[in-house]
Amino acid sequence: MKRVFSGVKPTGHLTLGNYLGALRQWAEVDQHRADALFCVVDLHALTVDHDPARVRRLSRQATTLLLAAGLDPRLCTVFVQSHVDEHARLSYLLECVATDGEMRRMIQYKEKAALERERGGSVRLSLLTYPVLMAADILAYGTDEVPVGDDQTQHVELARDLAVRFNQRYGHTFIVPKATHPAVAARVMNLQQPASKMGKSDDSGPGIVYLLDEPEVVRKKVMRAVTDSGREIVYDREGRPGVANLLEILAACTGGNPEVLAGVYESYGALKKDTAEAVVEVLGPVQARHKELCADPGYVEGVLRDGAEKARAMARPVVDTAYRAIGLLPPVADGVLNAAR
Repeated sequence: MKRVFSGVKPTGHLTLGNYLGALRQWAEVDQHRADALFCVVDLHALTVDHDPARVRRLSRQATTLLLAAGLDPRLCTVFVQSHVDEHARLSYLLECVATDGEMRRMIQYKEKAALERERGGSVRLSLLTYPVLMAADILAYGTDEVPVGDDQTQHVELARDLAVRFNQRYGHTFIVPKATHPAVAARVMNLQQPASKMGKSDDSGPGIVYLLDEPEVVRKKVMRAVTDSGREIVYDREGRPGVANLLEILAACTGGNPEVLAGVYESYGALKKDTAEAVVEVLGPVQARHKELCADPGYVEGVLRDGAEKARAMARPVVDTAYRAIGLLPPVADGVLNAAR
């Protein structure tokens, strides 16, 4: 059985984009077809200025929403990154294989570093090196596939490059993973800025539908979505990004095709109304299950405890093998140095 790994960063409240682009695919497909691990990657949230209490709160909320979206601990492994030491252990080894040039070419580093500098802040070293930690997240588990949005493909390519380079230099140690993408709505765009992704860390709240938004809030945001000049409704990502975004969201919620749906509507108002109702209907069960889980915090804690134990058992042999391969002495046991293998 193939092994799948993916994660979500607790830097903001999870959005409709997170659900349509990732969580629903994980719950409906990935956990049933593979040995799947899904992780709240809290260490990645430390790469920028943050409030420690908020990171903890969002990490718990993200875990609860993963379960509310349909992830079943009986079918997959759900855990928090910092609960498994092997992520940090392997990250340093991979930093010793990666190059400075590779890190500085990462698109997200360029964008985030530029934003930090515009704000007059300093750029943390971890912002430069976190793609290596992401590679460690993936490679530690012998991952075959990484379901990601389009914007994360570059990071999976880095993980592939580091795995190949490590294997060539020190002997075969890592499986070389590949990125996979959902067919529709892999990248849901901001309703007010349709050229930008609907990101959970974004401050432009009116353009972002959060998973826990009340139905009336969802309707208001969708009805106020930016469209395009002209009245004709066509599916054209480049020329008509606002309408294309609405069509893709509607298609993802209803199982339709955005190009076909474009021929159904004659007005922006009707398209927005149906899209809003489709989103409300999709989010309803998630919100109801989230409310149930919040009333039983002991269950969520148990899922995380068991998930970390399972993840640790899978990752430790891989990481220990990497330590031996790269030339590090094995640990001392009972006062006797174990023979290197």
